[in-house]
Amino acid sequence: MRIISLLFNRMLRPLASAFAIPRRTFSTSIANMKHHLMVGTWTKPGRIYTVQFDDEALTLELVKKTDIPEAEPISWMTFSHDKKAIYGAAMKKWNSFAVNSPTEIVHQVSHPVAGHPLAPSSETNTRAIFVLAAHKPPYNVYGNPFYNYAGYGNVFSVKPDGALDSNVQNYEYDPKTGIHGMVFDPTETYLYSADLSANKIWTHLKDPQTGELTLVDCLEAPEPGDHPRWVEMHPSGKYLYALMEAGNRLAVYVIDERTHKPVFTHITYPLLPSGLPPRNKYRGDVTFCTKSGEYLFATTRSNHFDVTGYITAFKLGPHGEIERQLFINPTSTSGGHSNAVSPCDFSDEWLALCDDQLGFVEMYRWRDEKLARVARVDIPEQGFGMNAIWYD
Repeated sequence: MRIISLLFNRMLRPLASAFAIPRRTFSTSIANMKHHLMVGTWTKPGRIYTVQFDDEALTLELVKKTDIPEAEPISWMTFSHDKKAIYGAAMKKWNSFAVNSPTEIVHQVSHPVAGHPLAPSSETNTRAIFVLAAHKPPYNVYGNPFYNYAGYGNVFSVKPDGALDSNVQNYEYDPKTGIHGMVFDPTETYLYSADLSANKIWTHLKDPQTGELTLVDCLEAPEPGDHPRWVEMHPSGKYLYALMEAGNRLAVYVIDERTHKPVFTHITYPLLPSGLPPRNKYRGDVTFCTKSGEYLFATTRSNHFDVTGYITAFKLGPHGEIERQLFINPTSTSGGHSNAVSPCDFSDEWLALCDDQLGFVEMYRWRDEKLARVARVDIPEQGFGMNAIWYD
C-alpha cells in the first residue's frame, strides 16, 4: 500500500504544480499601501491639506499644507473624473487646481458664483456650497450656491487639462432654493438635487452632448420640517436616499423606471437614537454608499459642542433596498460644520471622517459589519476640516 501511495503522489505533483496558486495573493497585492486624501476648510485662509493614511501601520499624518487664494477656502471639494484636477466650492468663487501629485497642487482658475445678479456681491451672504464633477464627457462641473440668491445652479465647461473654462449655463430652481447636495444616476443621464431651503427634491435631465440640464420634476419633501440636505444614489440606479437635515432621518425613494422621477416609499430611518433630551439639537449631514453598494453610511451633527453627533450604517440589498439599520453610534465630537463621512473608492474597508470643532481626520475600518476607529490626525487650524477626498 505504501508503494501505491508513493506512486499516486508522484502522479499528482505535475497537476499540483500546474494549478498552484502564486505566493503573491490578491490580499497582499493591495496591502501596505499609503493612501492620500485632500481636505479643505470652512473659513479663511484658503488651504488644501494632504494627509497620508498607511493601511499597514494604521497611521494618519499631515504631509502637505498647500496655500491657495486666501479668500477662497473650500467648504466642499471633489476630483475630476481622472483625479488630475480638484474643484472647490469656495465662498464667492468656484475654483480648480491641477493635481500633479499628492503634494503638488497648483491653482488654475477661479470663477465667481453666478445666476442671480446679487449672488457674487460681497454685500450678500450667498456662498458656493457644493460642487459635483461629471465622470462622462463633456465632463462639466456643476455647482450650487447657498443662503440668499441661490436659486440657480451653475454649470461650467472644462479645458482638456481639467481646469474650469466657461460658465455655460445657469439653470433655474426656485427663488427660495438652497441646494446642498446633488447626485447623478449611474448612467449620468439624470441629476437629483436636495433643496434644503425650499424643502424639495429636484430631477433634471442632462444633455449628453452639451452637459446642460433641463427640468424634469420637482417633488416636495415628505414632511414640512424635513429639509433635505443630501442625496445618494445606489449603484443599481433603482434607489435614491434623501438625508433630511432638520428631520434627522433618511428617506427612501425608488426611481420610476419610465419617468426616472423619485417616488417616496414612505420608509424612513432615524439618524439619532431614541431617548435624547429635547434640548439637544442636531442637523443631518451626509450619506454615502460604500464601493460595493452593499452598505450605506450617514452622519448627523450636534448643534452643541458638548454633545456628540452620530454615525449610522445600513445593510443594502442587491437593488439598493435597505434590509436593516445596523447601528447608531456617537462620533468623537459634535462634528461642527462637518462630521462628513468619506468611504474610500477602492474597497469597503476604509472610511474617513472629518471634524471642524477641534480639527481632525479620523480613519475607520469597516469589517464584519463592525466599525472601528484605527487612526486620527489632529490639525487644529482655522476652519479645518471639511470633506476628505481619496486621491489613491
